[in-house]
Amino acid sequence: MAAGGKTHQVRDFNRFITCYLCGGYLIKPTTVTECLHTFCKSCIVQHFEESNDCPKCGIQVHETNPLEMLRLDNTLEEIIFKLVPGLREQEEERELAFWRNTQCRQNLTADAGTGIPDVTVAAAATDYHRSDPQIAICLDCLHNSGSASETSVTDLMKKFIRCSSRVTVGTIKKFLSLKLKLPSSYELDVLCNGEIMGRDHTMEFIYMTRWRLRADNTYPMVLEYRPRIDFG
Repeated sequence: MAAGGKTHQVRDFNRFITCYLCGGYLIKPTTVTECLHTFCKSCIVQHFEESNDCPKCGIQVHETNPLEMLRLDNTLEEIIFKLVPGLREQEEERELAFWRNTQCRQNLTADAGTGIPDVTVAAAATDYHRSDPQIAICLDCLHNSGSASETSVTDLMKKFIRCSSRVTVGTIKKFLSLKLKLPSSYELDVLCNGEIMGRDHTMEFIYMTRWRLRADNTYPMVLEYRPRIDFG
């Protein structure tokens, strides 16, 4: 209720909490850091598959990789969920349904002979993400980087893992360093489809923007790792 006793309806705030691209309430609101316009994450990611410009103001976000200029707005997400009754629950059910379907396809692939072990790896040795939607990943060592330190990076004994879809590349790097017994100063690159992934990219983000769109998007999703290459 506003000062003076006036009651506001949700529609009074719609211009602040709806997506310019789809017209619906912002889901996982994601802001373009160059112009501060905000969209649903899936909407802006899909848009950037075709264009490097902001769909609202037309500014060029990035010459080659506009996805690097996106930031999730968790505060706005909480505000929207508080303003719109039932929206959080609807989205959680929709997301769980999507990952259940993905999991079913992964299990069918495993039954067909891929040999993926039914192993759950808790991120950073905690169970914080245990109730999250899960995703299967194959971690392959990239042996052709030509780095002198390449011998320090070897194949994992068990390269198939299952983890939260919200796990970041940074956590995967920590997991690899732990399993490969690498010194804390040792830097790794993690790649998908030959493209280096940012530390803050989640497994869900990589799956949706890099793996799902492949013509042969078999399961599990394959990430490659190698010693970091300094291009400077």
